[in-house]
Amino acid sequence: MNFKPCLTQTLSASCANSSPLEHGFLQISGCQIRRFFWIAIALTSMSCSKITPSNSRATSTQSSEPVALKIVVQPTQNRSEQERMIAPLKAHLEKVLGQPVDFVVAKDYEDSVNVLVAGQANAAYMGGVSYFEALERGAKVKPLVAPIDRYTIRPWYRACILVPAKSPIKTLADLKNKRVAFVNPSSTSGYLKPLAALREQGIQPERDFAAVIFGDTHDRMAAMLGEKADAIATNLATYTRWKQQGKLSAQPVRIIWQSEPVPHSPVLISETLPPELVEKLKEAFLTTPQGIQDLMGAETIGYTLVEAEDYEAVQDLRQKLNLTKEP
Repeated sequence: MNFKPCLTQTLSASCANSSPLEHGFLQISGCQIRRFFWIAIALTSMSCSKITPSNSRATSTQSSEPVALKIVVQPTQNRSEQERMIAPLKAHLEKVLGQPVDFVVAKDYEDSVNVLVAGQANAAYMGGVSYFEALERGAKVKPLVAPIDRYTIRPWYRACILVPAKSPIKTLADLKNKRVAFVNPSSTSGYLKPLAALREQGIQPERDFAAVIFGDTHDRMAAMLGEKADAIATNLATYTRWKQQGKLSAQPVRIIWQSEPVPHSPVLISETLPPELVEKLKEAFLTTPQGIQDLMGAETIGYTLVEAEDYEAVQDLRQKLNLTKEP
C-alpha cells in the first residue's frame, strides 16, 4: 500500500495480523491524533478564510453563479436503499455548500464511469478500479476524500470470500470445480482482490471453477450463497452489515479468506471545479455528522482527505492482472 505516512502505519504488524471483526473499535493511535489535529487546523483555516474584506474581488466571486454540483453514485445497494442513504448526506452538503447538490444513482458500475467520462457529472462515489477506468477513458478527476472505517478506524477495509459454515470448502484451493460468485468485474473487493489471491494459488476462475457468476452489487450476494453459488466474494464491512440485518440468519457463514487492507472507495471530483468549491467540499465532508452512511455501503465514522497516490496499489494490481487499458 502506498498511503501517506500516517496511513502507512496502519499496516503495522499489530493491524495486519488481526481482523477488524476480532476486536471491533481500535484505539486512536498517535498517528490518528496528529491526523485529526491537522484536519482541525485545516477546518480552522477554512473558517478564517471566509472572513475577507469587502473588496471588489470578493464581491465579484459572491455575485457569480455557483457551479452546479452533480454527483454520480455507483450502485452497491438496491436503488431504494441507496436513495434513502443519499437523503441525509445531500441535506448536509447543501447546508455547508449553500447550493443545491444533485445525486444520480448509476444503472451499474460501467454506467457510473460512462456518466463521469461524458461530463454528465463532476463528482462521483465509485470504487478504486472504476476510478482508474475513468482516467483511462479521459476523465479529468482526482480523489478528494475517503470514508474512515468504523471497525479499523482507518480509510481501508478488507475483501473476503464466504462459504456456508457446513461447507467442506476450507481454503482457496478447495474452490476448484465449485460455483463462485463475484460482485462485478469493476469491484475492487468483490472481484479484483479475490482474483489476485486466486491467481497466486495458480487458480484461473474461468478454467477451474464450475461456474463464475456476477451479482452486480454487494447487496445481492448474500441471497446467492448456497443457492446459486458455493462461495461468494465481498468485504468484511458488508459481511458485518448482513449479520446485523439478519440476512445470514438462514444459514451460518464462514470466512475462508480475507485480504490485506484495501483503500476505501474515494469520492472523486472533477479537476475543473473552482478551488473555492473544492475547499467547501472538503469542509462539508470533514464535518459530516456521525450517523450519515457512506454511499458505497461501508460503516464509517466520517471522512478523511486522500490523494491519487493513496490508490497506486489498486492500479499496480490492475496492471499485474493485465486489466489496464491504454489511455
